[in-house]
Amino acid sequence: MRAGPGQVLAGRYRLTDRPEALDAFAVDERSGDVVRLRGWELPAALTGGQEPDGEDPVQGERLVRRVAAVGAAAPRHPRLLQGAGAFVEGELLWTVEEWPAGRPLEALLAEGPLPPYRAAEVAADLAAALRALHDAGLAHGNLTAGSVLVCEDGAALLGGLLPGVAEEVLAEELGGPGGRRRYEIRAELVGAVAERWPLDGGPAGDCWALGVLLHRMATGRAPYPESGVPELVTAVREGRRVPSEACGPLGPLVERLVQPDPALRPTAAEVRAELAELLAGAPEPVAGERVAPPPLPEPRRAAGRRGAAERGGAAQRRGAAGAGRTEEPGPARPPRIPPAMLGPLLVGGVFLLLLLGVAAVVLFAG
Repeated sequence: MRAGPGQVLAGRYRLTDRPEALDAFAVDERSGDVVRLRGWELPAALTGGQEPDGEDPVQGERLVRRVAAVGAAAPRHPRLLQGAGAFVEGELLWTVEEWPAGRPLEALLAEGPLPPYRAAEVAADLAAALRALHDAGLAHGNLTAGSVLVCEDGAALLGGLLPGVAEEVLAEELGGPGGRRRYEIRAELVGAVAERWPLDGGPAGDCWALGVLLHRMATGRAPYPESGVPELVTAVREGRRVPSEACGPLGPLVERLVQPDPALRPTAAEVRAELAELLAGAPEPVAGERVAPPPLPEPRRAAGRRGAAERGGAAQRRGAAGAGRTEEPGPARPPRIPPAMLGPLLVGGVFLLLLLGVAAVVLFAG
């Protein structure tokens, strides 16, 4: 890599780790915030190093402007990570995105699938972020497990908007507006990730990708084969996938989201409303019940429900213990009078009796 810890990029982003696969974290020295940097190798033609066939080279600054324009148009939403822009340094194109404390959903899913209602909570947050983008006239196009950050309080934040735009722009710049060449370049940039290969783009494509991600969260795998891009694209076109019944209570929603006809798919707003209804009827967790796997931090609301259930279970256990107390005697109770007070009390009692006796003699003698 051309960059390492401590190096400052674009005059403001100080790297805090060594970039791996052109993915690094840095501190914005102007704001003090932690950001995530994603980078792509640029051909010499894009940086002005050579002229292909005598034509004017495509300047990297044009890529930066196209990516930055999407970031500037993106709305602010509590479930949407904000993109801070893009820049070219050397032969690399970088995008910048805020990155608060949390764990990528991709890392959490590496530990196993989520319980269905936890997956529904994450998907509801993502649907809210998608709705904000769609209302602003934008599509995301990069909804994957690697683009989702799960914060310490359990909230899911959708990122990856600018990296997705950068990959699409690069594929277009290098491969042309369409055709085989663009497909090959995009396949190399994106890889065999099912969520990135919908049959259609725009908001309907985002909702399809959300259905694929829901299936991945609930089952631990994509509904389509990911052995290679050609196999994946062919399976998507032919509708060959794992049945949605494997997703449990999320199955009916997943089935509608991944259907071929985009006009029949629910919108992000409709997905959000349906998930809210599903979560409202979610069964209460049983105290002491093992939920496997539990990789995500529970949101505060869910934690409250679990705490109430645990307190109820504890009360029942205490009641059962009280009912059987005669069978198993508890520890001996301490004496009502401390042993140290027995001597003084005995002397005082004797003295009192003597006084009463003297009083009785005087009374009868008189």
